[in-house]
Amino acid sequence: MASLIAIVDIKGKSLIQRSYRDDVAPAAVERFLPLLLDMEEDAGGSAVAPCFSSEGINYMFIRHNNLYLLALSRRNSNAAEILIFLHKLASVLEEYFKELEEESIRDNFVIIYELLDEMMDFGYPQTTESKILQEYITQESHKLEAQVRPPMAVTNAVSWRSEGIRYRKNEVFLDVIESVNLLVNANGNVVRSEILGSVKMKCYLSGMPELRLGLNDKVMFETTGRTARGKAIEMEDVRFHQCVRLARFENDRTISFIPPDGEFELMSYRLSTQVRPLIWAEAVVERHEGSRIEFMVKVKAQFKRRSTANNVEISIPVPDDADSPKFRAAAGSVHYAPENSAMVWKIKQLGGGREFMMRAHFGLPSVKNDENIDRRTPISVKFEIPYFTVSGIQVRYLKIVEKSGYQALPWVRYITQHGEYDLRTQSEKAAGVRLAPIEG
Repeated sequence: MASLIAIVDIKGKSLIQRSYRDDVAPAAVERFLPLLLDMEEDAGGSAVAPCFSSEGINYMFIRHNNLYLLALSRRNSNAAEILIFLHKLASVLEEYFKELEEESIRDNFVIIYELLDEMMDFGYPQTTESKILQEYITQESHKLEAQVRPPMAVTNAVSWRSEGIRYRKNEVFLDVIESVNLLVNANGNVVRSEILGSVKMKCYLSGMPELRLGLNDKVMFETTGRTARGKAIEMEDVRFHQCVRLARFENDRTISFIPPDGEFELMSYRLSTQVRPLIWAEAVVERHEGSRIEFMVKVKAQFKRRSTANNVEISIPVPDDADSPKFRAAAGSVHYAPENSAMVWKIKQLGGGREFMMRAHFGLPSVKNDENIDRRTPISVKFEIPYFTVSGIQVRYLKIVEKSGYQALPWVRYITQHGEYDLRTQSEKAAGVRLAPIEG
């Protein structure tokens, strides 16, 4: 439980606060930032735990943009529960105001106080679903003629969905989205790789339907003391939306739930597995005594031929003072981005197994130490591959059960995209090898 909730700015000044109990003085909020700065100094700049105590008061906080969302308590509170509540509070405020920042807080005091009163009662978290809150806490200034009553969902067991929802056309859209984080060193070896996945849904269904989602047998979920064997893939850090029946999932691994209305994230997961670079890019550099520099860049799609990567962007770093760019590419287009000290090669569609070359020439008006050039940032790659997942996760079935027995259309889509995808594969030209000049 929490005694007081506050939102403070980057300087530690309280923007808004709501006291639920009388055991913590509002002045305790002002001591938060000095205490935090002292702890950061003692830690030598390292990250500080989001929970600490001082003078009998427990401080629990999260940082969102340039704001701190803070909870204070004198009791032995469930810190994890309070931190989750603070994250939900930030999410709800973003749903209401689009951007959660100091200005939006100052412009919406009344609404925020109403939300704080509905989301927490006597220090205990209550309704935290923004779609339900928006049904009876509106941003209109006028008063309604009839008395507004909370929707049934507030007191119902299914607190994330209201009753009486109706659609002419019942549809479910399910997106399996995986982001690949990859770092390749100068020797071409993968030093870090992971997959961050999420299953996002858009539900436009009438009534109170129950959905059952089945995944392929290749996917295993993390279990204590066990590891994946064979070709099975073990997911880590699996998180479900609160609508998922965890007891049933523990018994037979069936993902059963009554979905919220509209958009939501059903689950997220992480895979710490060795991933072969889906798109490989490398550059060979030739310098000419400080007067000019040339690049030969190669890109190759290292995934199956039946797949295609869309909107591929390869950002290759160049010296800060480079000018007079000239490009010649076998596919796509290249432009110079001096604000980022890089050239960007864009390929609209890159088919699996395809390989292309690009040549670039820059002038160097000033002579700089070669060591500064060697410390360039890595080559970064952006892409999106539809109908493809790196992990091999597949939706086997999506069943929709509703007592009225209507027919609904499920749509499933798979997308693999870049995350932090960096390749340190830029090398010097081998001695005795000359790059042909670019004409024009």
